[in-house]
Amino acid sequence: MMHFMISQHKLFPKHIYWRSKLYRVYITRKIPEAGLRLLKDHGFELDIWPGDLPPSKEELKRGISQADAMISLLTDKIDEEVISNARNLKVIANYAVGYDNIDLEAATKAGIVVTNTPDVLTETTADLAWALMLSVARRLIEGVSYVKDGKWRTWEPQLLLGQDVYGATLGIVGMGRIGQAVARRAIGFQMKVLYTSRSEKTGIDAQKVSLDELLAQSDFISLHAPLTKETRHMINKSTLRRMKPTAILINTARGPLVDTAALVEALREGQIAGAGLDVTDPEPLPRDHPLLYLPNCIVVPHIGSASQRTRDLMSEIAARNVIAVLEGSQAPNQVNILGS
Repeated sequence: MMHFMISQHKLFPKHIYWRSKLYRVYITRKIPEAGLRLLKDHGFELDIWPGDLPPSKEELKRGISQADAMISLLTDKIDEEVISNARNLKVIANYAVGYDNIDLEAATKAGIVVTNTPDVLTETTADLAWALMLSVARRLIEGVSYVKDGKWRTWEPQLLLGQDVYGATLGIVGMGRIGQAVARRAIGFQMKVLYTSRSEKTGIDAQKVSLDELLAQSDFISLHAPLTKETRHMINKSTLRRMKPTAILINTARGPLVDTAALVEALREGQIAGAGLDVTDPEPLPRDHPLLYLPNCIVVPHIGSASQRTRDLMSEIAARNVIAVLEGSQAPNQVNILGS
């Protein structure tokens, strides 16, 4: 019979364990119960980091050294140094669609399968991109503060004038699953949709253009590109200057796609009209960071996939990836190719 126990490891806070005779799964923070239940049902021993903040590198090294499988979060930097401590590790299941927090080359060299959780968070993240777009365009946060501060006395013809979304031009940088979901929502707003992508996309009413064309023509620019060496700081002082002064930038992809200092300058000087950010660089921002105090910028705490249903599904997918590998099958969402 399986049961909970608490470890008494002297160097680290108390950990939650689920005892069994089979494999040990190290989980870098508590994920929704849907995924944990699947792992428990397969009799796996769960070592769950109990903290609210990400585990330290030393804790990651400890956990990975004792595990057969690992479920990691985007906030966990699984680099070559951490991976070198793995003794029996067979799979790293990232609880995210992205996996730029994992040294894929080091994991592959060590014979470790790496997986992600694609598809299930597509629509939820697209919803948030639109929420940010509408909120910045119509100055919703400013309106909420105006009311809460007791300034609302009467209807005013010039109060908090924003921008129309309906009929505007939307530029999508990166036309993958989430980019396409954002584009589909634009149909109801009768927007012209431009996009940049490595390949032409069919079945969607949108025009593939160069990044320069997209920046110059778009009223709203929504980032959905992966973070690579080539895309890091793709939005910088130079590209911001190519945007319309009425343009609004939305980022629900990765914080380092944007040069933060350049964005602060552009927002302060009116080079662009506004920004809505679910991701930042650094993340989280320091409490005194200027982006948090600019009236034309909305920052939310990386909640693109944060609906109950989506997070439950993500935990189940991560768990099924672990189960598949530990039981000798192909992981459904493997992102690296191991040598034969």
